[in-house]
Amino acid sequence: MFRHRTPKGSYECTVSGLRWLCERDVVLKYHFRNWEPYSQLLQDMQYTQGGPLLDITMELGELEEVHLPHFVCLGTNPSLRNEMKVLHVEEHGVSLEEVHEVTRFHAKILHPKFSVISVILRLLSWNIDVHCDVVLYLAVKRSTVISRLYLLLRNSSQKEAVQEREKNQVSQGYSELVLSSPNGSLKLNSWFALKNPHSTSINPEKIQLLPADTTPSCCKMIMRNTGVDIEMELIGDDERTVWKSVVSKDEYSKDSHPTSLTLPGIPAEEFLKKHRAKLIQGVKNPMPIADDLLSKDMIGDEEYSRIKAETTEQEQMRELLNAVLPKGPEVMGACLKALSEHEHHLVKYLSESST
Repeated sequence: MFRHRTPKGSYECTVSGLRWLCERDVVLKYHFRNWEPYSQLLQDMQYTQGGPLLDITMELGELEEVHLPHFVCLGTNPSLRNEMKVLHVEEHGVSLEEVHEVTRFHAKILHPKFSVISVILRLLSWNIDVHCDVVLYLAVKRSTVISRLYLLLRNSSQKEAVQEREKNQVSQGYSELVLSSPNGSLKLNSWFALKNPHSTSINPEKIQLLPADTTPSCCKMIMRNTGVDIEMELIGDDERTVWKSVVSKDEYSKDSHPTSLTLPGIPAEEFLKKHRAKLIQGVKNPMPIADDLLSKDMIGDEEYSRIKAETTEQEQMRELLNAVLPKGPEVMGACLKALSEHEHHLVKYLSESST
C-alpha cells in the first residue's frame, strides 16, 4: 500500500508510475490489484489489459489530473490512442471512461473520480506491442555466478511480484540489478531465447513475455568463471536480437561481496527512519545523493528542484528524506546505496551503532 500526503504541485510514484496534479493538499493511497478475477470480464467486453490494475482512494482533497501508467507501445500503431479507455470496477458493475490525452507511458484524466479500482484498458489484440524492463538477480557463490533474469511489463505490478518472490534470496546475498530496457517494443506472449557465451547452463533456455496478471517467468543462468563480464542478449523466434546488456565483472563482484558499508539484516527503511535526525545533521552534501536518485528516476524533477532550492545542507537532506521515505523499499534502498557511496564514514558509523 502506498500512501502520500502532497501539497500543491505535480508528483510521480517511481514504483507504480502513477502521476498526479493537485491545487491544494491531498492524501491518496493506492495499491496494485490482481487482474485475474477480471480476465473473463475483459474477454466478454473484447478488451485486454493495457496497464496495471490500481486500487486508488482519496482520503483528503481532489486531484486536478491523474496520469495512469500504461505499457502499450503506441509507436507501432498510433491509432491505439483512440482505443484506450479507463475501466472503473464498482460494487454494482463496471463502467468505461474516455481518456483525455494519451502519451508514451501515461493516459491523462481530468478531475478524476475514483471508484474502488481504476485502470487503463485497450481494445483486444493478442499481438499487442508493449514496453518492457529487464531485471537480473545475481549472487556469487563459491566462484560461481548464479543469476535469474526476468522480462517484465513496464509500469506493472509484475516488478513487485518478483521482488516478493526474490525477497528471501536478497536476504541471503543476492543483488537486484535493473538492466537497460529493450531498444524497442516487444510483442506480448512472445518467446525469447537468452544467450550468454560464458554460461555453463541456462534453464529454461527461453523466456516468455507474460500478461500483467501473471508473475513473470525467469531464466536461471550459471557461470563457473567469475573473472569475466556477463554478456547477455535476448533473441526472438525470428532470430533477431531484441536486447543486449553487459554486467562488468567489477560491478557484480562489488555488489556480490558486500563491504562494511552494507547493513546486513537491517532494511533500508528501518535504517533511514531510525537515523533520520542524525542523517539530517550529519550529511555534508546531499546534492550528489539527490543527483544519483534523479538519474535513476527514483525522484522526480520537481522533488529534485525542491531539494536544491533549500539554503542549508540540513534542510536539503530533510527535503530529500521527505521525498524518499514514502516511496517504498526500492527507492529507499537506492537512497541508502547512494548514502553509502557519498557519505562513507557517516553510514559506517551509524551502521556500527545499530549492531
